[in-house]
Amino acid sequence: MDIAKGDIVVRISHGKDIFFKVESVDPSTATALLRGLEIRLYADAPLSDLVKPGIGEIANFRARSLKLQAEIISQIREENMSASKKNRPDFVEIPGTVLHLDGDAEYMETCRKAYNDLQIVNTCLYIPEKDQPSKVGSLLKQHNPDILVLTGHDGTNKQLSGDDGPAHYHNSLYFTEAVRNARRYQPSKDDLVIFAGACQSWYQGLLAAGANLASSPERVLIHTLDPVLVVQKVAYTSVSRTANIEEILQQSVTGPSGIGGIETRGQFRLGLPKIEEK
Repeated sequence: MDIAKGDIVVRISHGKDIFFKVESVDPSTATALLRGLEIRLYADAPLSDLVKPGIGEIANFRARSLKLQAEIISQIREENMSASKKNRPDFVEIPGTVLHLDGDAEYMETCRKAYNDLQIVNTCLYIPEKDQPSKVGSLLKQHNPDILVLTGHDGTNKQLSGDDGPAHYHNSLYFTEAVRNARRYQPSKDDLVIFAGACQSWYQGLLAAGANLASSPERVLIHTLDPVLVVQKVAYTSVSRTANIEEILQQSVTGPSGIGGIETRGQFRLGLPKIEEK
């Protein structure tokens, strides 16, 4: 079976558990680089281990994925609306703003839709992981967000052994450098909240670089929407208090095994008076 760039494939050796899109094919080694369709995983595999699922299987996968995403966003919207009713009706509500840099263009659009559905002002940009360190500073100056998301795809490099570090991951080095550069722009973890990472990312290194929230403590896979689900909790927590870290992690699909972080101040503000648009 011919495998080409752009094909949707599954891995036989892993029980066909994850749907991937082929990023590139190396004929000299008979291997392919893969990016998850729903999971922020970057992996390689021998061509002999890959098969293309049928059209019906792909359609069913996409339908299940869209249903899950809709259910997640609907539940969070209900929770946010319930919390909003506790505020005085004459107050204007201003959630924290988000700058979201994503190494996957399709995931970026999915996240943009989720932010919009959650009524969070956002700027979502497709920036390949390797370019995020060089571009994050100027983008922060341009957009001045309350919350920065640095994500895309990642994965462990199983060919390396020895002490843990950025070289053991496909893209953690880029995420770590991007966090450091963002902290040069805004050192305060209260004035700029940073989420960084993807599947199996170097969690300890990302926190040490200055991230408030990061993946992946147990090097597990994380969902496309996990960055959105985590930072929306910060965006809707009052600036007058610290967001409950346990509640933040519970918002994610993956939970504490995939996302971790430190105490983080909320970015939600109330204002007066509330002006009704005409």
